[in-house]
Amino acid sequence: MRIGILGTGTLAAALGQGWARHGHELVIGGRSRTKADALAARLGEAARAGTPREAVTGRDAVLLAVSWAGIEDVLRAAGAGEGTLAGTPLIDPTNAVEHGVGLLLPEPGSSAASRIAAAAPGAQVVKAFHLFAADQWTRSPSSDPGATTPTVAICGDDASALSVVSDLIRDVGGRAAALGGLDRARQLEETAGFVIGLAFAGFDPASAVPHVPTGAVSA
Repeated sequence: MRIGILGTGTLAAALGQGWARHGHELVIGGRSRTKADALAARLGEAARAGTPREAVTGRDAVLLAVSWAGIEDVLRAAGAGEGTLAGTPLIDPTNAVEHGVGLLLPEPGSSAASRIAAAAPGAQVVKAFHLFAADQWTRSPSSDPGATTPTVAICGDDASALSVVSDLIRDVGGRAAALGGLDRARQLEETAGFVIGLAFAGFDPASAVPHVPTGAVSA
C-alpha cells in the first residue's frame, strides 16, 4: 500500500518500520521537515519525506501519529479541511487524556476520533493502535515464540477502511478486533485512560482486567 504518516515520533517510527518491512511505500510528513527527513532515512528505501499535504495525497491509508495538542496544526498543514483526506482511511491512535491521570479531554458525548473526523471532512477515520506502547510493534515474534498475539481493538464507520487497517495491523504482528462504528471510539478512548491512570498510580493494568476465556461469555 501507499501509506502516509503524519508524525515523526516513536509510534510513527515503530509502525513505519513494520510496514516498510512488508513492502509498503511510506511518505513521512511532520511538523518538522528535519525530523521527517531523519525518520525517512531510518526507515530506508521504502520511505521518503514530504510535506504533510504530500503525505496524505494519493495514499491508501494515513496514520495520524502526533500528540493530541498537535492534531489541529498537522491536519491544517495537510489540507484536511479542504478535503485532502476524503475517502482515505485515517488511522487515529491518539490519546487525548490528562497526563498522569487518564481523564479524557474531549467533552462528554464526544471523542478524539469524532473531533478528528470533523476536522477532516470525508476521511474514513478508524480508531486503532492507541492502547499499546510503540515498542510493542518493534518486537520480532520469533524472539518470543510463546508470546500472545496482541489484539488491537478498532472501530470505524467504513467497512473497507476497517479492512485496510486490519491488514496493516496484521503486518506488524497484531490482529484486529472491529467493535463497531465510530460511536464506540469514546469507549475505546476511556479504556486507554483507565490503563494510563492505573499505570501512573503504580498498578499493573493487566491485573485489573479479569481473564475471560474465549467463548465463555454467552448471550
